[in-house]
Amino acid sequence: MDWFYQFPSMDDNALRNLKKVIDETFRGFTRNYGDLIEGFFAPLQHFLIASERFMTKTPWPIITLLILAIAWGATRSIRIAAGCLVTLLLIGYFDMWDDTMRTISMIFVCTILSIAIGLPIGILMSRSDRVQRVVNPVLDVMQTMPSFVYLIPVVMLLGIGKVPGLIAVVIYAIPPMIRLTNLGIRLVDKDVLEAADAFGADNRQKLFKVQLPLALPTIMAGINQTIMMALAMVVIASMIGVQGLGQPVLKAIANQYFTLGIFNGLAIVGIAIMFDRVSQAYGERLQKHREVVHG
Repeated sequence: MDWFYQFPSMDDNALRNLKKVIDETFRGFTRNYGDLIEGFFAPLQHFLIASERFMTKTPWPIITLLILAIAWGATRSIRIAAGCLVTLLLIGYFDMWDDTMRTISMIFVCTILSIAIGLPIGILMSRSDRVQRVVNPVLDVMQTMPSFVYLIPVVMLLGIGKVPGLIAVVIYAIPPMIRLTNLGIRLVDKDVLEAADAFGADNRQKLFKVQLPLALPTIMAGINQTIMMALAMVVIASMIGVQGLGQPVLKAIANQYFTLGIFNGLAIVGIAIMFDRVSQAYGERLQKHREVVHG
């Protein structure tokens, strides 16, 4: 009756050998192709370093004015712009400016990369049910896999540093971008597409002049969720050398520094609220514009 109480499993030796073969195969792959993969990601490293240098070396009044200009241009809301100003001033006052700028530069590069990769995949999914059936299970795995697990293959391939952390953050954060791009394009009114066909628009013109503009509010929601998930990954990515607000939090956990952890955690929350309010308000403005055009 042991089989009734204990689930039958693979023999211990066979399981150990299987794990050993998989681990050795992956190590062999990293030894043979690690340098090639690092060279492939070298431009990404240069972009990330340039972004971080700009954010940390530019005087804080200029960065503050730039962020406020972006917030105002996207939202046209004095309340949101004032909230951004207060958040930035508090971050600077509590001596977290440099770490915050490093985190913002990481989120910026991560968002650009997620849009560059996620938008074309979302478009392909919207055009083909077969592609959607293939990609959806992959996205399900990416969204449910524990975030720590992403660090293992990335570190084995690229070691410790900014780029491995960035790749791990992108893998964790990109699924909403892909899903909501696909959803936004699929929700475009069929009557509008029929009207475009009647005017002789080809597939390229329909995509860039009809589907993407009408799907933009939904795509903006995807960008918003990507930013939020990237910020949630900041502390975990600091374990493999990503500089920013995550490293003081990690140090606070290791050394039981309560105030250090709370202050930097609140700074992450402040950035998250800034990004969230600005991107949501911009998405709402796009939605109202679309309703006016169709009204």
